[in-house]
Amino acid sequence: MTITNNEILYLYDAKLTNPNGDPDEENRPRMDYEREMNLVSDLRLKRYIRDFIHAKGHDIFVRRVDDKPVTADKRIKDLKDSSNEWILDNLTDVRMFGATMTVKRDNKTFIGPIQFNWGYSLNKVELLESSITSHFSASERATQGTIGKDYRVKYSLIAFSGVVSGNRAEKTMLKDEDLYLLDEAMKYAIPNLATRSKIGQYPRLYIRTEYMDKETILGDYRDYIELRENVPNIRDINECSLIIDRLVKLLNENKEKIKNLYYFADEKLELILDGQQVKFEEAFKDLPLKQVK
Repeated sequence: MTITNNEILYLYDAKLTNPNGDPDEENRPRMDYEREMNLVSDLRLKRYIRDFIHAKGHDIFVRRVDDKPVTADKRIKDLKDSSNEWILDNLTDVRMFGATMTVKRDNKTFIGPIQFNWGYSLNKVELLESSITSHFSASERATQGTIGKDYRVKYSLIAFSGVVSGNRAEKTMLKDEDLYLLDEAMKYAIPNLATRSKIGQYPRLYIRTEYMDKETILGDYRDYIELRENVPNIRDINECSLIIDRLVKLLNENKEKIKNLYYFADEKLELILDGQQVKFEEAFKDLPLKQVK
């Protein structure tokens, strides 16, 4: 089937964890300090997705080899075939996100149809700083373990916006199955791939609106939602609500342009419509809903 334009809204939260460390800031969580806003790069989100689809058995271009990081040149040399057809047929992440490769002095550039903006927190975020001690010493002569710093957010509800370009999808041979795999990754990748610094993150809401054509773009869905904090300085998902009136209105006013709306909504995230708590299915009942299992 022909891939049309899609738009994505994705919310997940982070509690006492580091969603995206900044190497220029001693690996502190990325922040807009003027706004007290936690930031997460699109590359961090794509890394979760790549790792998930690779674990599902799909080959990808951007990955480790034998559990070791390698250069792009090394990955290219390891490919069985460097033709465009083979690359797009076999490397799922290139079909999704694109890639730039230098093959025999020839630059191959695939512009990915699936792109995300940087994510940002809907709430003001405080950082937690603590000292950590390793059991291992810095040298054989040292008698004590090394001491370092550990930086985490106290609580951050992070929102991403994304698009799928129907025109670019045609050029990278993106498949419907790739989008279903993306849906699955958005629901399961973050909790399933948790590390020590990433445990404590859970997906709360995902919407992928599939439009009827390759022209429709309604805009960043984050502009149409509002976080209501039910207590000062929220520390948990049950201490806030998401007001979705404007998003529901936007999609309902454009429902003739919508083919399907793929979604999952965590029951712990309280959704508010017309001042009342509602289930996702009730709020968007006038749209063609398809739940991500």
